[in-house]
Amino acid sequence: MIVLGWNGFTRVSDFFAENFGAVGKEKHYLLGHDAGASLLVDGELVAAVEEERLNREKKTTDFPVNSVNWCLERAGLQFSDIDLIAIPWNWSDEVQDQILSSISSAPMEPSVQQYLVDSMHKLFVEVVSPEAVLADFAARTGFTPDPDKVVFVPHHFAHAMTGYYLAGMKDSAFLVSDGRAEIFSSLMGEIRDGEIRVFDESTIGAEHSIGLLFGAITRFLGFVPNNDEYKIMGLAGFAEPPVPNPFLENLVELHEDGRYSFSSPLRTDDPRSLEPLFEQWFGPAQDTRAYMAEVASAAQEMLTVVTRHQVSALESKSDLNHLLFEGGVALNCLNNTPLFEGSRFDDMDVSFGASDTGIVIGAAVHAWISHPDTVGKVKSAPQVTPYLGPEYDDSTIERTLREFGGRVRWRRLADDEVVDQVAKLLTEKVVIGWYEGRIEHGPRALGHRSILANPNFPDIKDVINTRVKHREPFRPFAPIVLESDAPKVFDMGRKTRSPYMTFVFPVRPEFRDVLPGATHVDGTSRVQTITDRDTPRLAALLRRFTALTDVPCLLNTSFNVAGEPIVCTPADALNCFLGTEIDYVVLGNYLVTKAGPSAGPTQESAA
Repeated sequence: MIVLGWNGFTRVSDFFAENFGAVGKEKHYLLGHDAGASLLVDGELVAAVEEERLNREKKTTDFPVNSVNWCLERAGLQFSDIDLIAIPWNWSDEVQDQILSSISSAPMEPSVQQYLVDSMHKLFVEVVSPEAVLADFAARTGFTPDPDKVVFVPHHFAHAMTGYYLAGMKDSAFLVSDGRAEIFSSLMGEIRDGEIRVFDESTIGAEHSIGLLFGAITRFLGFVPNNDEYKIMGLAGFAEPPVPNPFLENLVELHEDGRYSFSSPLRTDDPRSLEPLFEQWFGPAQDTRAYMAEVASAAQEMLTVVTRHQVSALESKSDLNHLLFEGGVALNCLNNTPLFEGSRFDDMDVSFGASDTGIVIGAAVHAWISHPDTVGKVKSAPQVTPYLGPEYDDSTIERTLREFGGRVRWRRLADDEVVDQVAKLLTEKVVIGWYEGRIEHGPRALGHRSILANPNFPDIKDVINTRVKHREPFRPFAPIVLESDAPKVFDMGRKTRSPYMTFVFPVRPEFRDVLPGATHVDGTSRVQTITDRDTPRLAALLRRFTALTDVPCLLNTSFNVAGEPIVCTPADALNCFLGTEIDYVVLGNYLVTKAGPSAGPTQESAA
């Protein structure tokens, strides 16, 4: 069975800009973001890619025509070969009625209320209704799908199935929490033998979304909501939360069954409606680190309290021992470790596709596993790697290098030379772009499109933030460590691995002076553990680097600059390289440097 999953809408960005003011800092305040496609063949995930990697528009909402075409091309398939098409949204007539009813009953000015009702009705008709979605697919691909072969998967079901599939399809309890889906912002339940059971008494409406509230705080501090929430995590490490915490004292109310609410609910008509309260509690907004850190640490503690309350209820409702946490809120890795450590669950997984990047996978899995030909027959999932996107062979890389003319010089190295020479370079204070194989899926660079450096240099974080990434100086960087070495370097608690940078751990005291470039101000690191099986060349590089330096980690950050997607093609990598102060880039087996103004031939040697 061949299943295509996709997320993204041609008209949604323009529609939200025209009708809801989703421009500037509000540009990601819309649905369909993180557009992309996936392809499942007989239960095996053979391809997945985010549209932003191909159209170069960060967090794009556009219909993923490039992603869809690439997935089919990768598998050697045509549209007529597809058995099912899965969309991670289900904007049914019932959903429309519920949303319009909730707007009509909300306290707001009658004129604003009517405008919202009319605008939401237009959104349904023009953009997200099943008819509009299928018309969009036909217009952008030239293929008209059979409506009977199209499966509209509720958004949070897609999130839950992403986690379920990527964790090996073990029976699991799950918590999904994000900004909002069709109606809800969070739900919990169980997945047994591929069937989802929702604990309806514990669902949370969008007006009490912890994800949207965290986004509102992100906006209040001058950042972009639904994009920059990780900056709040970084700032939180610079201060202890205030006592008492105004968010917990004055806003959040905890209820039975893991429910919670806000004393002042979020308003559909005014995303800044809570800012007067924020200023009442913390004083007028300031762009000083001290002010921002206090607000951030209070927000982080609030998030931890709320999600812990939800997981506590889930513990009592399910007798399963494995926990899945998915949705955008699950990307708050600073929260994930204490959430797991404080629970009774034996293990907790947060996938590389926990945000909306992954729902194209979960939608396809849900359509496959729920099909009459499959239901009840699937017992386990194939081993899944995050390296699911495009790759480029040596001939493409060399052709690209030649296209860049006299701006770069390069040498082609043998396989063993790549590891040896790059490890030696990394003993110095250099920054290296590392590019190999298929691009990783999800928001984190996991070693195929990464920037690497030596974390033993105390100022390397400032070097990369200022000269390469062009971003705020308080932002930390993540270390990569061999899975076998991780417990020696980090206090891993009950976790044994963290392959997707979704957990934060304290750096053991004896290694804080060894890893100053990868240790945050609070003594923690967002760790990626690697193995020879998952990333053999990167593991070999780290092993060789450690042998030369006695430093057990490398600093790893995404191969891009602030505001741009992670590089995908060799040309993307070279443009990023030339536009920053990266010292070297490794493109497969090619070691590339910048050519000086009087450089001679660009190719030093070739195999």
